[in-house]
Amino acid sequence: MPSALTPLFRRPASPLQELESPTLRQAGVRLLIKRDELLRMGPEQALSGNKWRKLQYNLQAARDQGMETLLTFGGAYSNHIAAVAAAGATFGFHTIGCIRGERPEGLNPTLRFAEACGMKLQFISRSAFREKYNPDFQNRLSEEFGSFYLLPEGGTNALAILGCRSIVEEVEQQTPYFPDYWCCSLGTGGTFAGIITALNGRAKALGFSALKGDFLAGEVAQLLQAPQASQAPQAPLLSPQRGEAWGAWEVNGDFHFGGYAKFEPYLIDFINGFYQQHGIALDPIYTGKLFYGLFQLIEQRYFPKGSTVLAVHTGGLQGVNGFNERFGNLIEVSAF
Repeated sequence: MPSALTPLFRRPASPLQELESPTLRQAGVRLLIKRDELLRMGPEQALSGNKWRKLQYNLQAARDQGMETLLTFGGAYSNHIAAVAAAGATFGFHTIGCIRGERPEGLNPTLRFAEACGMKLQFISRSAFREKYNPDFQNRLSEEFGSFYLLPEGGTNALAILGCRSIVEEVEQQTPYFPDYWCCSLGTGGTFAGIITALNGRAKALGFSALKGDFLAGEVAQLLQAPQASQAPQAPLLSPQRGEAWGAWEVNGDFHFGGYAKFEPYLIDFINGFYQQHGIALDPIYTGKLFYGLFQLIEQRYFPKGSTVLAVHTGGLQGVNGFNERFGNLIEVSAF
C-alpha cells in the first residue's frame, strides 16, 4: 500500500459515545452515537465522516491504476465535492468537480473551498447533469480532460460500500452491547448499504432519507443486489424494502422536511438545542434530520423498551457555513 495513503487505513476507530437524556430514560432506550464526524483530515479537515470511508478504497484503486486525476459530480453545496477536493490536495491527485447548474455569481463556501484546494469546477446544465453516467457523455469528458478515475455523485459504489462496512466492524470492538437498531441518514444509500451488508441479519438497519420521495428504498435494494466488493455472499432481495437475504432494513421517509436545504424552524431549534445539551454539532441537511427523526420515534415508542440503538454521525459539517451564509446564521455552531 503506498505510504501516502496509509493514514486513510491506519487510524484509530471513530469514538462511540452513549447519549444521556430524559427522553431516553423514559423510553428505556440506550442510544449510542458512532461519531464519524471526528474522522477528519486534509485542508479544513474536510475529508471527513462517511466520505472518508467511501473514498479510502477508491483512492487506493485510483493510485493502483496509475490515475492522477479524480473526476466526480455534485451539487453546489455537496459534502462529496468538498471531500474529493480535500483528498486531492492531501494525496496529490488532480481533481475535477462537475457541478449541477450554472456557475453562481460569487461562489458559496463549499465551492470556494474546492477551488482553493485546486479542484477544477466544471458547471453543467441540469439536463446534462442527468446524463452524467451516459457513456457518450463520459467519453466527451475524457476527450476534454484526458484519463481520470470516475467517482460517482455522493461517492457511492462497490468500494465505498466496502469502506462503510467497517462501521459495524469497529462498533463490535468498542462495546459488548451489540445494537438492536443501526440508524443513519441517506443521500445515495452507500453508507446504509455498507451497514446492511456488514450486519448480515444480526440487527435491523433503519435509514432516514434526506430526500423527498420513496425512491431511495429501491436505490438501496439495487445496491444490495449488485455484485459488491463487500466480501459477503450475494443473494437476491425478496422485496424492495426488506432484503431478507441481508436481514431486516427499511427507509424512513418521514423526516426529510421537503428535501435538501428544506427545513422548518423547529428543526433548527432542535439542532441548536442538541449542540447546547450534548456538545455535538449537527448539520441541517443530513444528521440534524436523522437525530430529529430518531428522537421522534423514541418518543413514539417505536423502539421496544430495553433496546440499544446506534446512530451514525456521518459528518457533513462543512455544509453548515454555506447554509448559514444562505439563510442567515441560523445554526449556532460553525463547521469545526
